[in-house]
Amino acid sequence: MREIVLAVVLAVSLILPPLAGEAQPQIERVWRIGMLMSLYPPDADVPRAFRQALRALGYIEDKNLVIEWRYAQGRDERLPALAAELVQLKVDVVVADITLAAQAAKQASSTLPIVMTTSADALGSGLVSSLARPGGNVTGVSILLAETSVKRLQLLKEAVPPISRVAVLWDSATPFHRAMLKEIDAAAPSLRVRPLTIAVKSRDDLGNALSEITRTHADAVFVSQGMSPGARRQLLAFVAKNRLPTMFVLRDYVSAGGLMSEMDEMFPQEQLC
Repeated sequence: MREIVLAVVLAVSLILPPLAGEAQPQIERVWRIGMLMSLYPPDADVPRAFRQALRALGYIEDKNLVIEWRYAQGRDERLPALAAELVQLKVDVVVADITLAAQAAKQASSTLPIVMTTSADALGSGLVSSLARPGGNVTGVSILLAETSVKRLQLLKEAVPPISRVAVLWDSATPFHRAMLKEIDAAAPSLRVRPLTIAVKSRDDLGNALSEITRTHADAVFVSQGMSPGARRQLLAFVAKNRLPTMFVLRDYVSAGGLMSEMDEMFPQEQLC
């Protein structure tokens, strides 16, 4: 995650002009960054690391920098309104944490620079016209999560060889999940697992997913998205109670009690130009 934060800060620093040097007048412009957060809460590692990296470059809050934070906290239906607020505040750049946030920011403005911290599929979700030449007003980091899902499933199988029936949680509102399911279905026979596709209602609502995991007798769980704090606590308590090995996509879930997650180095990343 450290590499992703540094890539995002680099993209933001390229959008903001250089800071005033010592030979220049000591009157500095105050730059405004809009942070549109669907996934991360205010106290998460990524927002803290972002602040620290900007400070290292000389952008200091209450001096030459104002950061406008907007948190959806898993309620993604709030993202368009939050993005519109940031546009109305006339921020210089919007930083969006995931694909849905970046899409909301792009819908709110076709000219304001937008930097995405991570997108599972920036091309497939329509954020950019190509990875080499993104065009438009969106740049940042694209992580090819659909393509790497098979590797994550393989790592789960290697860690817990007896598993065979894997509950794969998916959300129809998450852009890359349909492609992910195809990749997993194609690889399942060679991995000797049977994927059990189980839908959640949203990042904030697991719906009937937990009862479906029980009903289908799943012996492992595969998760490929972040969830709201409440949904995360519910899922972690369930898998712990039922002793279900679980592969998450975010390290935060492991520190909160989950079994394992991806390693940042495992993912092919594209820093868009």
